[in-house]
Amino acid sequence: MKLHLSIKFVFCFFIFSFGYSQFTLNTELRPRSEYRHGYKTLFPDNEDAALFVSQRTRLNADYKLDGLSFYLSLQDIRVWGDVPQLNNSDKNGIGIHQAWGEIALNNDLSLKVGRQEISYDDHRIFGNVGWAQQARSHDALLLKYQNSNFNMHLGLAYNQDSEDLTGTTLTTPGTYKSIQYLWGNKTWKKLSASILFLNNGMQFIDLINSNDNKTRYSQTLGTHLKHQDEGWMLSSNLFYQMGKDVSNNSLNAFLISLEANYKVTNKWQIGLGGELLSGNNNGIPENGKNKAFNPFYGTNHKFNGHMDYFYVGNHINNVGLIDIYLKTKLVFSEKDNLSIAFHNFSAEAPLSGTGKKQLGNELDLTYNYKIQKYVSLAAGYAHLFPSEGMKSLKGNYDENTNNWGWVMLTINPTLFTTNN
Repeated sequence: MKLHLSIKFVFCFFIFSFGYSQFTLNTELRPRSEYRHGYKTLFPDNEDAALFVSQRTRLNADYKLDGLSFYLSLQDIRVWGDVPQLNNSDKNGIGIHQAWGEIALNNDLSLKVGRQEISYDDHRIFGNVGWAQQARSHDALLLKYQNSNFNMHLGLAYNQDSEDLTGTTLTTPGTYKSIQYLWGNKTWKKLSASILFLNNGMQFIDLINSNDNKTRYSQTLGTHLKHQDEGWMLSSNLFYQMGKDVSNNSLNAFLISLEANYKVTNKWQIGLGGELLSGNNNGIPENGKNKAFNPFYGTNHKFNGHMDYFYVGNHINNVGLIDIYLKTKLVFSEKDNLSIAFHNFSAEAPLSGTGKKQLGNELDLTYNYKIQKYVSLAAGYAHLFPSEGMKSLKGNYDENTNNWGWVMLTINPTLFTTNN
């Protein structure tokens, strides 16, 4: 029933679009099969590997005319077999991934409001998390100033779980209470520089005295720099966090990264980089102080290895991370390419139970093949080689193989487009 109503709504929107300047309707079907044997954490004894197929299905409508843009993205996320056959309802149902409108106030200034993806620079602090089938979106208001080489965005969001008559305590898990941020970017011929200030409010709930429920704010300030010259590209992130975490610890944390990429030929690129995220001694905040950096709303699967041992639903407020990596990309033809990355991981802060900070190494392989204009195939394999530090961190000394493999098909045709 929900799917039927959603399709009717988009169809009515499609009919309404005639007579206006531009309308595009496209879709995405993305099934992905995964084999997990040590993904995110070391594989324990006496367990079987996980094997499943997840799928993302989207229907996207994009409507533009002078001074106004509107975008709607409906999605269904499922695992094959999560509901029985002949079932009369879905487990999750259709959801709204994005639904926003953008109003032009003048040639350079616009207002964007509604549920939307928020992504900046290399997605380290704000990203759409496109790898995850559900991805990430925010209910927010953005005031945007944009011209040819300078952009500035002011973003505001305030979350509640219902239309209450009293109180403002947020009980929805896994989200923030309030954010305010300012992002600016300036580009020159060979250099691009961005600044970001994020005021991030997390809801604290006192289980004994509800009068002490309050929002605790941390501040993240930093820059993303990128320089390109002939075959070289250098990029860097520098961020500092202060304020309070949700447990009322004082924050004093930082992130530093540097990456160099060189295009040897049109078909071969190599890169070398390193990233340091500060952490807590023995993985625990002490004396009311938290030294662990939190990348918050970034596309963390993109960084620190594809097996997601760090900052993808885990490793927050822990011992931090030093990630030194070497990567290369080989382009075989216009249709296919292979990416290879090798990471060396170690803790930034001392680990409990061992004097060794070394966590291990990881090898990531990703192959992409374009079958036709609207159809592509991707496959990957990752293997983690843990050291004593990782075993101590995870509390697992079972000495099992830790690997992960996946195959993903993406079909994303444009169903209809018109310009009037």
